[in-house]
Amino acid sequence: MSADVSVGLDWATTTHAVCIIDATGHVLERFSVAHDRDGLAELLRRLARFGPRVRIAIERPSGLIVDALVEAGHQVFPIHPNAVAASRPRYRSHGAKSDASDAYLLADLLRTDGHRWAPLSPQSDSIRALRALVRARDELVATRIALANQLRATLEAFWPGAARIFAAVDSPIGLAFLRRYPAPAMAARLGQVQLGRFLRAQHYSGHRSPAQLLARLRAAAPGHTGALTTAAMGDVVLALVSVLKPLVEQLASLTRRIEHFVHSLPDGLIFMSFPRAGRVCAAQILAEIGDVRERYPSDDRLAAEAGVVPLTYESGKRRCVGFRWACNHRLRRAITTLADNSRHANLWARNIYTAARHRGCDHPHAIRILARAWLRVIWRAWVDRKPYDPQLHLGALKASEHGG
Repeated sequence: MSADVSVGLDWATTTHAVCIIDATGHVLERFSVAHDRDGLAELLRRLARFGPRVRIAIERPSGLIVDALVEAGHQVFPIHPNAVAASRPRYRSHGAKSDASDAYLLADLLRTDGHRWAPLSPQSDSIRALRALVRARDELVATRIALANQLRATLEAFWPGAARIFAAVDSPIGLAFLRRYPAPAMAARLGQVQLGRFLRAQHYSGHRSPAQLLARLRAAAPGHTGALTTAAMGDVVLALVSVLKPLVEQLASLTRRIEHFVHSLPDGLIFMSFPRAGRVCAAQILAEIGDVRERYPSDDRLAAEAGVVPLTYESGKRRCVGFRWACNHRLRRAITTLADNSRHANLWARNIYTAARHRGCDHPHAIRILARAWLRVIWRAWVDRKPYDPQLHLGALKASEHGG
């Protein structure tokens, strides 16, 4: 019976709307379930009445409810929200939207156009664990950058020298300095000897002498805030440093965990074998691509998912090429980071990038072109389960150039 029904699930934070239709589009059931343990259990129980392997359409490719449905053996088809939005005029012209109507729309799209989408395959527990670590790190890095920008802006407003004495305000030495000297009055009598003792206590290894660092501190434009404002700004600096210091420490710990974990995975070694990939970037790529080879039957599919190929719009005599907005943005960031790094260590990559720039492409566009070229190689290595071999790669390129 499961082959004859289609299910649409409109996901929400607290309640999910569900619609089950038959092969003719007739509604068999409509109901809602809460996003909690009892709600998920009820959903699985009601779906089981229609068979052990029900086809379900949903607007997201991951999450607790998706994992529960896949683990239960159902076929889950993620449909991009853009496709759902573009299909709404087929069902109504007034433009109104509700969870129940969207659940029906998803079910009917799966019934009529199900051949256009592929069901999700469950990733291994190792990949899901790596993905959790990598995505959490990415979010924490974004938080650190935001806090560091806030700290830098605060310093620029009343004590610019403290923002420039070290390379980064959120570095361990930079945070230690601001914790010791949060306001200019506290560093007014700071000399080379005292600064030298502070640097040795912090195990500073930035290859800058106390005299050079003091020159940076003193050369910046002085602040012109009043005594009360300066004291208040100093309190803000201490508050931001108190938040940033443990965050930076936990980020370092989490990064070490990721580096160790990805090195222990066979697929991790494949991605780490590419030029200048490193462990964190390799982990970011593997976390998004996963270990299910059937998910990407071709390098074209992978390139589209990574957003490194453009979209072509063609109608009659009109043809235009546009940027691909709908993609896995995390994968695009990781792949383009690898591409950008690789051009500094790989002649083939450097030549592709340089040729793109000579054609008039700006830097981001040239990097996406290089990333597309790398994805052909990455996909082949991933499918074959073999690390990158530069000799094999360059040998194949030379053979193709000579018609071999």
